[in-house]
Amino acid sequence: MIRFVILAALTFSVACDGDLGGTADGAISDAATDSDSGATDSGATDSGANDSGIMDSGAIDSGRGDSGPSDGGVDGGVDGGRDSGVDLDFVPRTLRSAVTRVQPMTGIVLWENSHNGDPIKTSDAVQLEYAYFPPSSIVTARDTYDWRALDGFLDRIAGRSHQALVRFYYTYPGRETVVPAYIKALPDYDETVGTTEGMRTVFPDWSHPELRRAHRAFLEAFAARYDDDARVAFLQIGFGLWGEYHIYDGPNDIGEQFPSHAYQRELVRALDAAFTELSWSVSIDAGSSYYAPFATDAALRALRFGNFDDSFMHSEHHRYNRDMWRVFGHETRMLRAPHGGELSYYTTFDQRNVLNIAGIHGRTYEELSAQYNITYMIGNDQPRYQSTARIRDAGMANGYRFAITTFETSTNAANVTVRNNGAAPIYYDAYVAVNGVRSADTLKGLAPGASLTTRIGEGGASPTVTIECDRLVAGQSIQFDAEL
Repeated sequence: MIRFVILAALTFSVACDGDLGGTADGAISDAATDSDSGATDSGATDSGANDSGIMDSGAIDSGRGDSGPSDGGVDGGVDGGRDSGVDLDFVPRTLRSAVTRVQPMTGIVLWENSHNGDPIKTSDAVQLEYAYFPPSSIVTARDTYDWRALDGFLDRIAGRSHQALVRFYYTYPGRETVVPAYIKALPDYDETVGTTEGMRTVFPDWSHPELRRAHRAFLEAFAARYDDDARVAFLQIGFGLWGEYHIYDGPNDIGEQFPSHAYQRELVRALDAAFTELSWSVSIDAGSSYYAPFATDAALRALRFGNFDDSFMHSEHHRYNRDMWRVFGHETRMLRAPHGGELSYYTTFDQRNVLNIAGIHGRTYEELSAQYNITYMIGNDQPRYQSTARIRDAGMANGYRFAITTFETSTNAANVTVRNNGAAPIYYDAYVAVNGVRSADTLKGLAPGASLTTRIGEGGASPTVTIECDRLVAGQSIQFDAEL
């Protein structure tokens, strides 16, 4: 796999890299219709259910102030494959670098088919693009898949040096379901017609065994094909309206228009096994004990998935949304998988003012992002209300932000300390490298405020420092701050 890196010259700064509504190749990008008025389920929350399952990141220093380098095999050989002894005569080196743009896999997210032709779509203010994707555009028959529409979607995004955030859905207000046609044709498959958001809406028949089997098989096939595909940054999983784990208006019988808890347990465990690389998330609304089993199943909560919040920053966020986040133990879950969401569509006021520097409803976007360790946030309408500079600044408050705080070299080795000054970890392997030789220690999972000190088997008087990651597409690179 090709490696894409950001170079920091030893004594000089790093250079920078340089309509809503409609569908494209079957992908829905109609953010304005997602008003998400989200009825609360106050009886479903389990505010004491905070999971403590912290990822064991091995070499990562979670704040112990460990000044010594990690030993990546120095005795008898140095990282990078050297067989000779290590020169331990280390000299502190000058290093200047700065994070000047949104980092890969983080920030404010735009729809794939929106703002095309607008300079912001190819600017350094955006790294992620999004769409709902209908399974019916891929599943053509039982266990038969045509991935061309999805690949085209991913290629268009990667062509802008961006990565994709993907969510599959079956139910959308005012529309037919996007259940595969061969399932709809089965004589005993029986969908429900109801009204949601004042519109005639059709709901899937989750009581039918073939829909349940096919949905799991489809996601497992997706995992087999895209688990290690750098074009896909994150996957969102869910049921109900927009795949957001609720049907707040309309028929919502569990086991009929919404999957049973037993099936959800089966599916989530299957996904945990199928995805070994790609990070996936479920809506915080899955914290409702009516819709989902997570609130009462600690073993299920312990699996490696993240959460997304589709009404971020609305006026009552500190009540219902906070309670749902707490069900999943967000303070430690962020060490395992990403937190994201969408800026609130509850009111026009929310959309117009959510990124105002002064904030709304008593907090700023940066403050709430830090509280919930947000990595990404869908904000497709923000170019209507905010400047590209403001969208860039808001996005830079999300996700990881690396700084190199110590750097010293000998003739054939280097000691480097990297600190994460961001709001969240990076969720894929990334490595500090000297002259192209990578550390043996990954930055994946490095918590906000934590540091990693590592020794690398490469040095010299004029070394080049980079941070390398194989989960990037052409044109992407990871920056870092340094003032040494």
